[in-house]
Amino acid sequence: MPNKANTVYIVEDDPSVRDALGLLLGLQGLAVAVFSDAESFLAARRPDWYGCLLVDIRMPGMDGLTLQKRLRESGCWLPVIVMTGHGDVESARQAFRSEAVDFLEKPIDHARLLSAIGEAFARQHLNQDDQERNAATTALLKTLTPREHQVMAQVVSGRHNREIARVLDISPRTVEVHKARLLAKLQVGSIADLVRLSLQATDKNRR
Repeated sequence: MPNKANTVYIVEDDPSVRDALGLLLGLQGLAVAVFSDAESFLAARRPDWYGCLLVDIRMPGMDGLTLQKRLRESGCWLPVIVMTGHGDVESARQAFRSEAVDFLEKPIDHARLLSAIGEAFARQHLNQDDQERNAATTALLKTLTPREHQVMAQVVSGRHNREIARVLDISPRTVEVHKARLLAKLQVGSIADLVRLSLQATDKNRR
């Protein structure tokens, strides 16, 4: 599936800054959507929005760092670039702790902003690719029978055929048959690939 079109979502309460950023990015050929506060952005946001968020820290109502945290807690992984006219170490730490792409002090350095947006778009593409791989892995795992799931769990734990046979009360030959079938269903060519797929599925479930 091709990557979706990127949009820069600007959340900034100062109209002059908001308009200047919108003009700058528009002249760079970037799609832009602007919001005057965090609440209006959250009210309008849709799950299929794609690109990055450029957000000011100090705004009436919900501040930018709270918005960033709220998005992460809701499972939204839209990359965030934080802007501030009053930068301090603690604010920067909070922003980066929530995986901000960059922390920019006003007046904004245009070259650094465009570089940060490029990095944010790259992160978004990687995230989409990860989501597609996870969806494909989930679909493949659903094709396994309950017994094949049991055999897979034993295999990735490092047990050999005779050990698995003893644990599951089946013959070593039957274990071998199940292993061959699950490798084919999961479209992997080795036990190492099977272990990697299993770890990917486990990591996804922990998020």
